[in-house]
Amino acid sequence: MTPPLPRNRNYRVLWSGMFLSELAGEVAYIAFPLLVLAHGGSAAAVAGVAAVLAGARTLVSLPAGVLADRVDRKRVMAATQGVRTVAMLSVAVTVLLGDCPLWQVLLVAVVEGAAAGVFVPAENAALPQVVPEDVLPRALARNAARPFAALLIGPALAGFTFGLHEVLPFALNTSVLAASFVALAALHLPRRAAGVPADGGAVSAAAPRLGGFGPLLRMRTVRATMAWIVGVNLAFHTLVVLVLVVSGEEHVAPGQMGLMMTCFGAGGLVGALIADRLHAAALPPGALVIGSTWVFAAVAVAMAYASRGVPLGVLLGVAATAMPVANTTVITCQLASVPDGLRGRLSGLVALGSELAATAGPVTAGVLATGTGNGAASMLGAAGLLAVVAVGATLSPALRGLALPRPSGAPQPARS
Repeated sequence: MTPPLPRNRNYRVLWSGMFLSELAGEVAYIAFPLLVLAHGGSAAAVAGVAAVLAGARTLVSLPAGVLADRVDRKRVMAATQGVRTVAMLSVAVTVLLGDCPLWQVLLVAVVEGAAAGVFVPAENAALPQVVPEDVLPRALARNAARPFAALLIGPALAGFTFGLHEVLPFALNTSVLAASFVALAALHLPRRAAGVPADGGAVSAAAPRLGGFGPLLRMRTVRATMAWIVGVNLAFHTLVVLVLVVSGEEHVAPGQMGLMMTCFGAGGLVGALIADRLHAAALPPGALVIGSTWVFAAVAVAMAYASRGVPLGVLLGVAATAMPVANTTVITCQLASVPDGLRGRLSGLVALGSELAATAGPVTAGVLATGTGNGAASMLGAAGLLAVVAVGATLSPALRGLALPRPSGAPQPARS
């Protein structure tokens, strides 16, 4: 019998390992540009490092999903953390000894992005191995707090430690990744049944040509939720970038801009806390997803007319509060509808869609800002994108019919 989450050792280990991984990623995302700028690097070099980090994650998304279904997931997670630890240690040593050349920063950024991209599908697919399906919504709600907590802590740690000495954020990252490696080494994942391929029989035939993604793409729930994920991420990243652009154009103080991002992280943490309560209240999953999408659109409209600075940040925090509610619902329904041998591929597919949307968001924001020449009008454009997604979600039978795993003790519906 699987123990409750607070006493589930393997879930705690998995959660801790992933939190440390995300914290290291946030520190690296700030520390690399600071290092490049401190050594006379240009804005183009800083942008190049950020692009390499994101591009490496995107490129490995689908292969990483296949790997998570074909290889022992614990070994994948531990190996990637070990590789990241060594890569970050090389930067720390080089900085301590003198100058860290740009080529090394770019090379380590490739390793960091790719290894982090391989880690995520294995971790996501391992979660249903350590918690039963009826506990997935609660586990995912707790997981949803991790990236927001890392977002609140990581950049501040990177800036503070770099101010003391430029080697410190990389030494910190090395330690954090090493701790994640040690934690994951203590993880116990149930063995898969002997003689049953990880892919399942139906997947093996498709694997040479499609990598096993064909069966996933034929599932109506997966197609509908993937379209929702891409649409919401595209519109939301567009909105966040526009908030920063408009705030800069209207000369909002840097301190207020930082506080706005703090509101964003705090809102996400609050949303993660209430997501489990909403799931426990047995609200229809489709209503949670569709309702959250309409909340996004409504808040985006309000942001177009809100005062710049803290009021805008508060609204951004409200939108962030709805995000974990919708995301945990969608991911739970996806995992529950997909067999274990495809869950790594599912995570890789979701990661690819999210990364592509995150990349296209700033481009879309630039087009809106340039085309409208007005901050309010550009944010209304982002609100329009969210409204389109909300209308599509409302009209989608697959999203309206989403179902969460039924608790093991709940009565089953009568069959005719």
